[in-house]
Formats: sequence, structure tokens, C-alpha cells
Amino acid sequence: MSFDFKSRMTRYSGKLLAAALTVLCLGAPAMAAQQVVINGSTTVLPVVQKAGEAFMASHPGTELSISGGGSGNGLKALLEKQCDIAMSSRDIKDKEVETAAKNGVTPLRTPIAIDAIVPVVNPANKVAALTVEQLRDIFSGKITNWKDLGGEDAQIVAVSRDTSSGTFESWEELVMNKERVSPKALMQASNGAVVQTVSKNKNAIGYVGLGYVDKSTKPLKVNNVNANAETAVSKQWPIARELYIFTNGAPKGVVKEFVEYLLAPDKGQKDVREVGYVPLTK
Repeated sequence: MSFDFKSRMTRYSGKLLAAALTVLCLGAPAMAAQQVVINGSTTVLPVVQKAGEAFMASHPGTELSISGGGSGNGLKALLEKQCDIAMSSRDIKDKEVETAAKNGVTPLRTPIAIDAIVPVVNPANKVAALTVEQLRDIFSGKITNWKDLGGEDAQIVAVSRDTSSGTFESWEELVMNKERVSPKALMQASNGAVVQTVSKNKNAIGYVGLGYVDKSTKPLKVNNVNANAETAVSKQWPIARELYIFTNGAPKGVVKEFVEYLLAPDKGQKDVREVGYVPLTK
């Protein structure tokens, strides 16, 4: 029997090469996804979530980590360099700008949508319209019974956003006119929590971003005006404001790409409309 040494060595060398390649592949780290951390306003959240899903689908290898928690929490995370994008339904405060400077952060504000803050009641409530002054008196505790507003003889349950919310601060500025929200108001951490509370209590009244208005609650006219895209843009609706994202300076890389996506008329601005807010562009 002949012994083919060359053939045996060729096969042996091939096995060693294959084994070596296997070890190298097992030892090499997988390609890490580019992660963008986004935190903040639950009002802005539906826009960013919807746009984010489409963006990730068109950008394989990019992961957007998106969470709510309120405008104040989002800006705090940005100033502490714990997120790449802060969602906010209010502008940045002077104290936050000072903190940013101390931390070497340069907050850059980018409007992405227009919103109407809408007072909502339970569908069983007979009241259909209020004035800004009546809303102020309800949430400050001066008016406490629905009968004083044309409704049933029942105690009003005021449902407010908590103080970390940009919507709460916009409500304070546009409705409360320096009067304090009553300590008896039920404070909620998100728009969704306000909707749920009002939908389950026929005597409750709360306020939410336009994108959260659904059939489980009844939106009220304010100053005899309906809340919609047209009245928000024209400022006929008295409780309208812009929605923002903030970055640390001019965005770069994949963060810049996502910001551009949000502002694109046929992409992010289309998502703004689809979730119920008002796009910046037609």
C-alpha cells in the first residue's frame, strides 16, 4: 500500500486553517450597532417612536433607544451627557442653560412640530366648552363643582401633569397666568396616564397633547374654538406651542441623519401628521 504523504499533509493543513479561522471568528466581537439614546417628553414621544421605527428599518445597524419621562428629565439627561437627543415640549430654562455651560454642553433647539394642549373630560360629562379663565379657576381650585359650569352637581376632579412635564409648564404659562395649580389636583406622569384617569372618572378634567385625544375622552372647545391643526397654526387655539428636540451642539453622524429625517416633509413631518400633531411644513 502506497503512502501519499503530500496528500495527507495538504488535508491536514486545510483542517488546521479551518480550525484557526473558526477560532478567529469566535473570538472576534460582533459589529456593534450604532446606538442613539433619546429621552424626554411623553408628548413628543409618539412622533419620535413612529419616525424611529421607519428610520431604523432604513438604517440597518442603527439602534434608537427611546424613552419618556418628561421634558425636564430629558433635558437633565442631555446636560449630564446621558443621552444624544432630548425631547421637550417646552423651551430650555435659564438655569438649565447655566448647568449646560458648567458641564461643557451646548444645547441646540430644533422645533419638529406644533401642538395644541387640549382640555379633555369624560364622555359622560355634559360640558362641551370652557374659557381660558374658567380653566384657570378649575385648576387653581376656585371652581370646584360642575354645576357652576352648566354640568351636573358633582365635585370636579382636576387631573394635571406633574412638574417635570413640559406640558405642565406650558399649561402654567398659557392658562394659569402665574396662579398655582391646586395641590388637590391629581398629578400624572404622562399624557397616557391623564387620558386613562379621565376616561375612568365621569367628573374628571385633564389636559393632553393633541396627539393623545381619542374616543375615550371628550375634547372641549376653549373660547369657542375647536382644537385642530388649522387653529393651532393660526394661533386661534389659545393653548398652542411648539415641540422640540435638543442636541449637544450641531448633531453629527447618525444623530444628524435622524434629525434630518424628522424634518423631512415626506418622512418625519409625515409621521408628525399621522400621530395627530401639526407638521412644520405642509
